[in-house]
Amino acid sequence: MASLGNGRRLWSLTGLMELEPKVPFLWPFSPVHQTGKGSGNMARRALKLASWTGVALTASGFYLYSNKYLDPNDFGAVRVGRAVATTAVISYDYLTSLRSVPYGSEEYLQLRSKVHLRSARRLCELCCANRGTFIKVGQHLGALDYLLPEEYTSTLKVLHSQAPQSSIQEVRQVIREDLGKEVLVLAVKQLFPEFEFMWLVDEAKKNLPLELDFLNEGRNSEKVAQMLKHFDFLKVPRIYWDLSTKRVLLMEFVDGGQVNDRDYMEKNKIDVNEISRHLGKMYSEMIFVNGFVHCDPHPGNVLVRKCPGTGKVEIVLLDHGLYQVLTDEFRLDYCHLWQSLIWTDMKRVKKYSQRLGAGDLYPLFACMLTARSWDSVNRGIGQAPVTATEDAEIRNNAANYLPEISQLLNHVPRQMLLIFKTNDLLRGIEAALGTRASASSFLNMSRCCIRALAMHKKKNASSFFRRTQISFRETFNLWQINLHELILRVKGLRLASWVLALLCWLLPTPC
Repeated sequence: MASLGNGRRLWSLTGLMELEPKVPFLWPFSPVHQTGKGSGNMARRALKLASWTGVALTASGFYLYSNKYLDPNDFGAVRVGRAVATTAVISYDYLTSLRSVPYGSEEYLQLRSKVHLRSARRLCELCCANRGTFIKVGQHLGALDYLLPEEYTSTLKVLHSQAPQSSIQEVRQVIREDLGKEVLVLAVKQLFPEFEFMWLVDEAKKNLPLELDFLNEGRNSEKVAQMLKHFDFLKVPRIYWDLSTKRVLLMEFVDGGQVNDRDYMEKNKIDVNEISRHLGKMYSEMIFVNGFVHCDPHPGNVLVRKCPGTGKVEIVLLDHGLYQVLTDEFRLDYCHLWQSLIWTDMKRVKKYSQRLGAGDLYPLFACMLTARSWDSVNRGIGQAPVTATEDAEIRNNAANYLPEISQLLNHVPRQMLLIFKTNDLLRGIEAALGTRASASSFLNMSRCCIRALAMHKKKNASSFFRRTQISFRETFNLWQINLHELILRVKGLRLASWVLALLCWLLPTPC
């Protein structure tokens, strides 16, 4: 048992851990069964929300118009109003549909699934209607197979490859609207003071212009292609600079299937485990070694194919508008943290989590990074794969942690926010492929961490002898990992042979 620093106990029985029962507000993915006094509180909160929303929309409109960000013909506040209305309808649906059904019963589960599906469709319609950053959020949610109910992810996956296109006028409108979101966020903070939202506004302001600058995207594309040129499985489409401008980017056309499309891979005889290993190597290299990270790897931006000329399997990386550049200090602390998580050094897990801004919430921070329970983190994340029970607990109990998660996201370095997003998207791909959290993926991460830390030490070494020492230590550590991986493979082969022998004994004729 650990403490979150606010006097409440922290249990290690659930995916993102479960606090003593508390429900600060209705969360669509974990509906609350409320009657009597609870329903009255919810009604009062809904009335308060409606009042503040009206104030926020009025203030947003005045702010944008007075600063000449809003053309009277645009009325970007309509999009905000549409979002508020959709959220209210979804919340009301959960509250009224599930109120009279016994919690946990078969009828409750069936009804909840129907409400999930209706709500997911409403969210998808909202994203398609509002476009812009709403599409980005929908794409992210659609990739979170390991966290969100299947009704949500299957419905929102359409946004990965069939998102509505926007005109340049609509793109400009998105930027105008984004400048007015701060007013609405401040109003929400008045409603729920335990939540801290300003990091969301700050990141949206910073990242959106970068994603809309196509020359920046082209430069990022060429930089990552050069940086990872030693990976012969990576394909980054070539840029035609003579036909590109800040608003138009012309790239080489490369065909392929989405990275989470198992049917496509089976049809084209592509090994899902090989793809998962390649993806892990590629992103470990970006994060730990280079500190230059592609931060939008949803399935629509990562394709797989067999190269027409050679028949070799390739990963095609698209959409290079959003990258995170990590400082050396952050990158090295992050390396140390993952090394500690992989090798179950809990003292160093606490130390480096706190260096990265987690404070007393370091157990939650570790669980968010690994998407494992605190029990699993303490036992060793590479010791056993994620079970269906653990996955279900993560899905069902994540909502209990929203206040702490929001607090944590507000205090960690800004670089960590896009790393969290990237981890979520990659984990969603692994979940779709059925390759999540394998021991080999952690070993590949550890190799990159060892190399990155050794490079830093050699760079700052004052003598040839010291650099030689560091090189020998690096080589020895990498050799240890290779040996450990070999032992795991041998154990796997032995287990397979035992299973085969057992089957032959039980079913002698077929064998």
